[in-house]
Amino acid sequence: MQVKVKSLVFALCSLFFATMQAQEQELLDYPLDTINGEEVYRYEVERSVGLYRIGVNFNVPQSEIIRLNPQLRDRGLHFGELLYIPTGRPVVQETPRAPREPRIQKPVIVPQSEAVPVKPEPVEPELSTPEPQQSVVAESIVADSLVADTMAQDSVDNRPIVELALMLPFESHQARRSANAERMFEFYQGALLALYDLQNDSVKYRLRVYDTERSELRVNALCDSNELDSVRGILGLVYPIQIERMATWSETHQVPILLPFNDNTDLSSHTQLMQFNSTDLQEADSLCQWIAGQNGSVHCVMVEVQESEVANSIRTLRQQLRAHEIPYSTMALRDLMADSVAYALDSTRENLIILHSDRYQNARILIPHLAKLQNAGFRIRIVGQYSWQKENITLPQVYTSIFAANTRRDAYERLWATYFGSEHVSETPRYDLLGYDLMRALVARINGQQASNGLLTDIRWTQVDEGGWQNANVRIVTTTVFP
Repeated sequence: MQVKVKSLVFALCSLFFATMQAQEQELLDYPLDTINGEEVYRYEVERSVGLYRIGVNFNVPQSEIIRLNPQLRDRGLHFGELLYIPTGRPVVQETPRAPREPRIQKPVIVPQSEAVPVKPEPVEPELSTPEPQQSVVAESIVADSLVADTMAQDSVDNRPIVELALMLPFESHQARRSANAERMFEFYQGALLALYDLQNDSVKYRLRVYDTERSELRVNALCDSNELDSVRGILGLVYPIQIERMATWSETHQVPILLPFNDNTDLSSHTQLMQFNSTDLQEADSLCQWIAGQNGSVHCVMVEVQESEVANSIRTLRQQLRAHEIPYSTMALRDLMADSVAYALDSTRENLIILHSDRYQNARILIPHLAKLQNAGFRIRIVGQYSWQKENITLPQVYTSIFAANTRRDAYERLWATYFGSEHVSETPRYDLLGYDLMRALVARINGQQASNGLLTDIRWTQVDEGGWQNANVRIVTTTVFP
């Protein structure tokens, strides 16, 4: 009996320590920051998570979380907002490594030492100039300071200087940046390469690069200073609260802002905003026009789930199907999983399956069941997403895309090798190509020109309610799979 009790105690202790180690390992996955000399985690509030649960997960009192996030006292938690959570560990000062001369142009990475200042402090920038010709100058920004203009025009170079700004969350103050931040660096490289390509005997470009992180404080500091007075155009911004602040500034100063990654910005009252991504409504309308053009050879089937689980893009598509008077049948998700959905399908036409989610990980479990129906003699095609194309989906698809078909990029790759001194090593999707195309589109807008076809995009701007501008070039892509 005594042996059994000891064994039980040992097992419980082992489970306790294993649980603690798992929790500690999970906490290591959160990015670290430093606020007023205190080490903190950066945590994005998840859906349906309260302050009590956050305190339990991080093993800190709720009062400590409120101390670092005083806005919680007045309005409580907001889904998606960024919180600072104390780690309880002292800040360790690392010995800086000897700097190396980089060939790839990136913003200077300086560890953050203090909280974000309300008023920008000018610093001496590290200037990155392209090779072999010093025509495009990239000014870099450290985590918490805005770069002052310390460059004077070359006395032997009488070309006018066109100043542009790039504002993206580079996470430059973090020791371990996320994959998304690395994509921002690739986007930056492509944008810089575009300016190098655009330079000529009559114009010189200067690019100011700002790490906006996720906070509106940096953007507010820029708008409240004279830092951007000479800027002719802005490429970037990701978070809505930053866009809203900069949109007001851009209206006052009549400076265009091209948004590369947003798809739901209110453009109606901001004439200087340009949104590259298509909206759910644009995509749904384009898809419905394609279905109507099939002259009745396509039968639409909507997979029904709980209303709260339907993606916004699918809700919009369903509304547009009704607006275009396109009939569709429905089937329950449980019937699809049980392979008992013949009643909803049409054996004489192609069945266009509209899944409940636009995320591949949610749709992946359903695809094998659809493949069984395909093998049973039904013709199946699914409404997919552009992002799904890197997956091995053994079913025909139809999806919308704002990207152009494959074009030859040999000249671009040679230009990359000349400018950066190395071959391109990025994988699909190519964020550098997007940065290249959108920077050229911004310069075209500044010069009063239409955006030309790019390496990755074909942009066609259309004005929204006499306000901002939306890329209206949405194309339909169909794929054929032979099992």
